[in-house]
Amino acid sequence: MSVAIKLQFSEKYDLQHATEYLLKHQDGLVRRLSHKREVHLARRALALAGEPGQVLDLPCGAGRFWPLLAEQPYREILGADNSASMLEVASIAQPAEVVKRVRRLQTSAFDIDLPDNAVDSIFCMRLLHHVGNAQHRMALLREFHRVSRDSVIVSLWVDGNIKAWRRKRLERYRGMDSVADGYQNRFVLPAATVEAEFRKAGFRVQENLDFIPLYAMWRVYILRKR
Repeated sequence: MSVAIKLQFSEKYDLQHATEYLLKHQDGLVRRLSHKREVHLARRALALAGEPGQVLDLPCGAGRFWPLLAEQPYREILGADNSASMLEVASIAQPAEVVKRVRRLQTSAFDIDLPDNAVDSIFCMRLLHHVGNAQHRMALLREFHRVSRDSVIVSLWVDGNIKAWRRKRLERYRGMDSVADGYQNRFVLPAATVEAEFRKAGFRVQENLDFIPLYAMWRVYILRKR
């Protein structure tokens, strides 16, 4: 029997924390502009993936990307999250005409409560940078490979940019150069490492999109099942 994988931070999302998460992305001009840039990249990624008709948004959080996913009138949207409170907040916070398009599911990204090849694409924003353990990343990617028929769109932090270099320098200064030195729940991954993991899990990298090339850590990958 396999041991269930749980990320330490994921247990905190009760109703209060879920509401705070929603408000955080609306707080201030910088965060609002950041959200718009993320939506722009996600829209491009969906187009490059062929505008999939069935999309699993996991984790969906407070439903930030549901209006984007609903832009295609034919699209079936499955909004899933490990937190029931996140799903509740999303159903209240997002426009009613969008929410009625979304079928909601409480489930773990490491053990998705769906059959094999259940959806055309999995849309996974802001999760993988929380997964520092390589075995856990492989478990997640293989589960995505099982559930998706065709593509996966995933964002994470990669190295090779100014922000990653600054973060590494700051971690060294604080004496937190490894997980053993202190608790971390966000990780910068070498692009070569994560791309090798994608291939090992059965994907090929179709394309990647950088938030701000050579400066920001965020990168969106469009993966295809081989």
